[in-house]
Amino acid sequence: MTRNQPLAIVLGLIVLFLLGGSVYTVSEVDQAIITQFGEPVGEPVIEPGLHFKIPFIQTANMFERRFLEWDGFRNQVPTRDRRFIWVDTYARWRITDPLLFFQRLRDERGAQSRLDDILDGETRNAVARHDLIEIVRTSNREPLDTATTGLEEAEVLEPISIGREQITQEILEAATEAVAELGIELLDLQFKRINYVAEVQQDVFARMIAERQRIASEFRSEGQGESARIQGERERDLARIQSEAFRTAEELRGSADAEATSVYAEAYGSDGAFYAFTKSLETYEKTMDPDTFFILGTDSELMRYLEGPR
Repeated sequence: MTRNQPLAIVLGLIVLFLLGGSVYTVSEVDQAIITQFGEPVGEPVIEPGLHFKIPFIQTANMFERRFLEWDGFRNQVPTRDRRFIWVDTYARWRITDPLLFFQRLRDERGAQSRLDDILDGETRNAVARHDLIEIVRTSNREPLDTATTGLEEAEVLEPISIGREQITQEILEAATEAVAELGIELLDLQFKRINYVAEVQQDVFARMIAERQRIASEFRSEGQGESARIQGERERDLARIQSEAFRTAEELRGSADAEATSVYAEAYGSDGAFYAFTKSLETYEKTMDPDTFFILGTDSELMRYLEGPR
């Protein structure tokens, strides 16, 4: 090994170190801002691949090009009709101007903090400008099961003029104007959850229960009235059927009696003595038995055929 070889090795290592510090990579999902002593220089680097910078003097600051998530805090907000509700929102955003973003916010943590102030504030303002029914509903559609719920259910669904979707659009438009000077684009904002505060929730549930009980009572009374009507019709039909059956039975009985009387009359007209004799025998059979004692006079009609032959 010559005397100059260690020096060459050291110089080579220094060159490799300087080259390593001067090369940086931008991926497909990133964009970069080059800063020199903390101040941005040049245009944002958005093309993926290898790029160069001055080592030790310049720094490559990477920022996301993809959609980013903002998850708001759960806040208690009053509506215009003085209903206190919990409102929880979320949004999607992205960095559209990395240079302006770096100058105003420096990093994503600063952006999240600034979005908290803007989006939470605009959400509070929008909720306070509208009634609760406008926030929880989106349209004036009719109930799906109107045949079951009846007209009373339609009275509960009061008509709205705006709705939750339009309120969400108002918040998004107002917040978009506020973040435009931060190098940020808001893509979407939605309500994640809307709920009553604990103090109001029990009263709301009690009113809902009372309303359902009122509707149930109306259905119950209608059912009882229908039951009474059916019962009345049943009793009326039963009385009519019994009346017709009784009339038919009386007519048949009358016809039978008339026919029997006619037969009796014909028999009596043919041989009156024989007819009287048979009727007397029938009377004996119906009135006399081994355990019965009769005391009859000699002039009794019953004794006429018991006397000796004449």
